[in-house]
Amino acid sequence: MNALHDKHLVRGVDHAAFPTFDPVGTVRFYRDVLGFPVVHSICAAGWGPEKHPDFIHFFFDIGNGDRIAFFYYFGLEPLPGGRGDAYAQFDDDVPEFFLGSRHLALSVESEDSLNEYQRRLDDSEWATEMRVQHETIESIYTHDPNGYIVEITRALRPVTPQEDVDANLTIDALVDVVSRGDASIHALLNRKAELIVERSDDWDTLLAQPEATS
Repeated sequence: MNALHDKHLVRGVDHAAFPTFDPVGTVRFYRDVLGFPVVHSICAAGWGPEKHPDFIHFFFDIGNGDRIAFFYYFGLEPLPGGRGDAYAQFDDDVPEFFLGSRHLALSVESEDSLNEYQRRLDDSEWATEMRVQHETIESIYTHDPNGYIVEITRALRPVTPQEDVDANLTIDALVDVVSRGDASIHALLNRKAELIVERSDDWDTLLAQPEATS
């Protein structure tokens, strides 16, 4: 067996990339309001297959060596369609909660840092739309110039090993009930209860471990 088979080999996010029809607003939002420096750009002329437009691919440093990047295609007009962002357009009957599930979340270390980003947003044309505490985090939300939801979040407390065990039980139960065509929260909770009993020895061992430090 390959010794690398079970190892976690990825170090993190190199970059997440999105199209934009508003490069000016995008630069103003990420560089000038949030303070994320531009760290790379690629100018591509005559690239790709026939009829592929010229484009620029540009990157912002979002911390920890991670980047967010955008494609601007010269001459490409905003696409027609319903609601949504520069990447995806949805019909009017698509629920708001579904649209809101697609977002980018960035982490900060303290309440002071979260407050500072809220101040920066509120002093711009992209004001904070919501601030909420949920489970282990507190977050602020806004839409960037492209319609993408951006969340900035801080941890309220460490996530414990017990919660990691619970998360794995939940996801294993989800996979089981969806795979057998019985997708409901009731079926998931019943299957999770079965898995807790089936794995009780491992569960007890993991619950005895000290809390996570990060």
